[in-house]
Amino acid sequence: MARPHRLLAIAVAAPLLLAACTTDGGDPGGTGSGGGGGGTDGDLAFSVITHGSAGDAFWDVVQNGAEAAGEEFGVSVDYQSDGDPQRQAQLIDAAVNQDVDGIVVSMANPDALQDSIEAAVEAGIPVVTINSGGERSAEFGAIGHVGQDEAIAGEGAGRQLAGAGAATVLCVVHEAGNIGLEQRCAGASKGLGEEVTPLQVDVNDLQAAQSTITSQLQSDPSIDAVLTLNSAVAVVAVAAVADAGSKAQVATFDLNQDVITGIQDGGIAFAVDQQQYEQGYLPIVMLKLYAENLNTVGGGQPVLTGPGIVDASNVDEIADLASAGTR
Repeated sequence: MARPHRLLAIAVAAPLLLAACTTDGGDPGGTGSGGGGGGTDGDLAFSVITHGSAGDAFWDVVQNGAEAAGEEFGVSVDYQSDGDPQRQAQLIDAAVNQDVDGIVVSMANPDALQDSIEAAVEAGIPVVTINSGGERSAEFGAIGHVGQDEAIAGEGAGRQLAGAGAATVLCVVHEAGNIGLEQRCAGASKGLGEEVTPLQVDVNDLQAAQSTITSQLQSDPSIDAVLTLNSAVAVVAVAAVADAGSKAQVATFDLNQDVITGIQDGGIAFAVDQQQYEQGYLPIVMLKLYAENLNTVGGGQPVLTGPGIVDASNVDEIADLASAGTR
């Protein structure tokens, strides 16, 4: 059946989306990278293609959200991920060749994905972007974007650090070329009122990342805070602070169980939570609404899922939700 091409964005009524979001979902328990399905008896087939690394707890929760929505709304959801932007583009191309009914894609490296996303749109396949690259989503022809504004989130983190007395902040970047991470550090500088110092590490080699952070802390004793942009890196940053004999506080973006425990124990000051379950769940709702009624959500603007701050004041409540795989 031929699909209509993208229409101008018209915001769907908020109660409809909210009703979808508050319905009790099925078991969210998908894990890891690679194919996964929800609601495979449905007539609609959606492909979710992210830049997550295998075993990254953040992206496991995104997958949980997408598959839960698939089960709930009776659509097929195939989740795949690859941290290499060229291979991610190839996954998008493959989904187009399979003539799927909709594509959800994260855009950590928009330039590398532009041709593939625009080819999907040209083929009449609606695209919703998530997580990163929201400022270029409409340019590429996507019907919507779900995620947090990284610059705003970074600014909030910077203000939080400034309020805690930090002045010299190390901002640890774990993926080279990820525009969203660069925006977080820039926003943190704005919120802090001082330029943060970026430090490049590789999320796929956490032992080396810990050594790099340790060396930086030892070489610059004035550093009084380490801001990581990934939950796994946060854990090794805490170890690095201990290794260096530093008194720097650690704060991070994103949650996993170790970060939650770190906040409860006092080793991590706070986490900036972008509610990634929503980044998996909401795009499936949006694509189903579009397929059935040509409804779009957001009126041409991103649907923001964050930022929120998780600290000692609310971490116990968040811990209960995280254990269910939804935070």
